Amino acid sequence: MVMKSLFYKRCLSIGLLMLLAVSDSVFAHGERALEPFIRMRTIQWYDIVWSTKAVEVNNQIELSGRFHVAEDWPNAVVKPDSAFLNRAIPTPVLVRLDTIVNGVHVNNSMGLQLGADYEFKMVLKGRIPGHYHIHPMMNLRDIGVIVGPGTWIDVQGAAADFSKPVTTIAGQTVDLESFGTSNGVFWHALWLSIAAAWLLWWLRRPLFIPRYRLVVEGREESLVTPVDRGLGMLGIVLTLMLVGFGYVQAERRYADGIPLQTGRTEVKALQTNRDVDVRVKRTAYVFNERSLHTTLEVSNRSSLPIQLGEMNSATVRFFNPELGRFDPDYPEELAVEAGLKVEPGFPIAAGKAVHSGLVRPTRPGITSGNRVLRKIPIASSEPYCFSTIALETVLWRVLPAP
Repeated sequence: MVMKSLFYKRCLSIGLLMLLAVSDSVFAHGERALEPFIRMRTIQWYDIVWSTKAVEVNNQIELSGRFHVAEDWPNAVVKPDSAFLNRAIPTPVLVRLDTIVNGVHVNNSMGLQLGADYEFKMVLKGRIPGHYHIHPMMNLRDIGVIVGPGTWIDVQGAAADFSKPVTTIAGQTVDLESFGTSNGVFWHALWLSIAAAWLLWWLRRPLFIPRYRLVVEGREESLVTPVDRGLGMLGIVLTLMLVGFGYVQAERRYADGIPLQTGRTEVKALQTNRDVDVRVKRTAYVFNERSLHTTLEVSNRSSLPIQLGEMNSATVRFFNPELGRFDPDYPEELAVEAGLKVEPGFPIAAGKAVHSGLVRPTRPGITSGNRVLRKIPIASSEPYCFSTIALETVLWRVLPAP
């Protein structure tokens, strides 16, 4: 019986290892791990672009795009008054050189405005060769991480060739990849040696049973001898002396040092026009079709006829196949090329024309909702203009009609 149980356990272990070996999804960063109401009603990522899918060590890659902060922010979630734009990668395989949000260089936290749009760019530098899944990511205080769409990036070359030279305020050029390594190793080794010596001092004696008997007999005072107390006092003095010596040496060696600081960057929202209004009249999820039926009323006050071209929810994009604007560079697991059907499909004329129709994005797992839309921010992005419509947490893209 025992042998059979061990056999089953070994088979299960081998099966799990084989599953890990053949599955690509386990190497991603859990984009779907957050609750749906957080992924769909907080930060909406769009127009995400990776400048290249392969980069050499020491060469640069740019991760850019935009994100929309939902107006209908969940009441159960803390407002985004402290956010930090980051990238989700497995360890620092790419070093960040710069982050720009709405034209402002950002290296610390910032506050986000509900209903606002932000444009960002992160400049990264290849460091460790490998095949990595790279995402934009927003760290929100008291909420956690909201991950954007990710794609696979190949870092090529040799890790030993990486360098990151910077010039200090004293005018000295140093390589941050190796600067201070020997000093750090020395101090770690010193403190670990002191800790090991202190532990060995106590471990050299009988441990559990004899010491327990002394405690039971009421003779716990004999557990600590005068020599132990003297050695403990010596250790305290030695520790204080080492800390003081290190401080004096650091002050003498780095006289122009700057103390650690915290700060907050104020970033204004992206300026947008408002030439299109959309109202959601009815929304229903049809389970048998695995589709979300939404009736929209669109008022086009722009100078161009427009058509609904895309629905984006929680980084999953549903494209209208009639317009032929599918993005082949977007991660394939997050894109549905023929996932959006618009009825009727004719363009919405320029001016004050009002168009009501049925929109049907189709993909398993889309949740239903019924929310009234407020305003649609219009933005310009080559090669075409589009409007991003915040339907609770759904972004619609309106394209010029062909």
